[in-house]
Amino acid sequence: MAALGRYRDVWRIPGAPVLLVTGIIGRLGIGMTSLALLLLVEEVTGRYSLAAVAGATYAVAGAAFSPVAGRIADRIGPTPILLATAVAHPLALVGLLLASRPGAEALPLIYVAAGVAGATYPPLTAAIRGAWNDLTTVASGRYHLRNTALAAETTLFEVVFVLGPLLTAGFVLVADARAALVGSAVVTLGGTAVVALGRVMRNWQPHPRHAHAKGLGPLRVPGFPALLLCVAGLGIAFGAAGVTVPAYASASTDGDAESLAGLLLAVWGVGSAVGGFWFGTRRPAKNMTRQFAWLLGGVGASFLVFAAMTAPLALGVALVVGGATIAPALTLENTMVGRVTPAGMLNEAYTWVVTMSVGASAAGGAVAGLIVDHGGVPWAFVFAGAAVLVAAGVAGRPGGSIARAEAQAVRTEHTLAAEAV
Repeated sequence: MAALGRYRDVWRIPGAPVLLVTGIIGRLGIGMTSLALLLLVEEVTGRYSLAAVAGATYAVAGAAFSPVAGRIADRIGPTPILLATAVAHPLALVGLLLASRPGAEALPLIYVAAGVAGATYPPLTAAIRGAWNDLTTVASGRYHLRNTALAAETTLFEVVFVLGPLLTAGFVLVADARAALVGSAVVTLGGTAVVALGRVMRNWQPHPRHAHAKGLGPLRVPGFPALLLCVAGLGIAFGAAGVTVPAYASASTDGDAESLAGLLLAVWGVGSAVGGFWFGTRRPAKNMTRQFAWLLGGVGASFLVFAAMTAPLALGVALVVGGATIAPALTLENTMVGRVTPAGMLNEAYTWVVTMSVGASAAGGAVAGLIVDHGGVPWAFVFAGAAVLVAAGVAGRPGGSIARAEAQAVRTEHTLAAEAV
């Protein structure tokens, strides 16, 4: 019960309920729009390949423009950026609906509208994770709750990828993909606006001008580029899993392969959620870099185990167990970003994490598809595991840039703690 009390203490932080609950509602569009867009464009064109191009345009535009929004948020505060994009993104989705009419001549407009929609998606995830760092500084007296707060954020974020597609399916069942896009626009507008106008975002304090990012910004911060390599390793593995698990299901059953694939991915998510919840009850490790490396190693090793599973039931059990390492690894990933990045660059840093994750996931899925076609499903799992094990090696290198950056962060925290006494 004492361990669960840490979550109760996080909930009692002023403004925390809005970040935890409304923050998830505002981000349901992440799990809704991409699927609804795919279904809509396929319905209009009759070709999944053209729909996939629209989806890729949406994702790439979002990944490219997200760091720009993050840098502006670091300079003028998250509220103006969140409110502006909360309005612009739904308008772009409306433009996409208007552009989506039958006929090949509509394709250029569809692609443009998809790109604008992706570029204007609110940087809500970066703002919320930056807010948790602000709420749990050493000076606030809540630093001991940072790991729990980020674990709660990471674990709840899994809901987006479960409820989002389910909501889209529900809209399609009772109406069509257009209704799903409208629903996505509504939750994005409402949820983002509530978070943006909440006390946490409105109480944001501007950073001194000398702390503002210039040039490459956080990409020049010691330890951050290496962290991005770790993000890439996880992203590659997750993208590969999105292709490899359905391919495994197709090869393992003559029945409903899509349902089996959905079930397998769902139990993987359940394992991650359970692991993340448990991890949030633990005290932060003294050496977070080493713990991060071990967790990445656990994720990588789990993929190698998946490759050896010959029956769906065995793979399901392995996915639950292996999934338990995912949310803890992502929690520490977010914690490490906050430790090594100056506060004046934090929003941009988190947007770079999202950008790298999206790009790496797309690359991982593409490579895994080629491996499945030419080498078989087990080798695609091995490829995913190898990517994360490389990331574990980067994180765990003694004297590496991540270790040096964490050591500097520890010294700074001790200094601040001494000054606060």
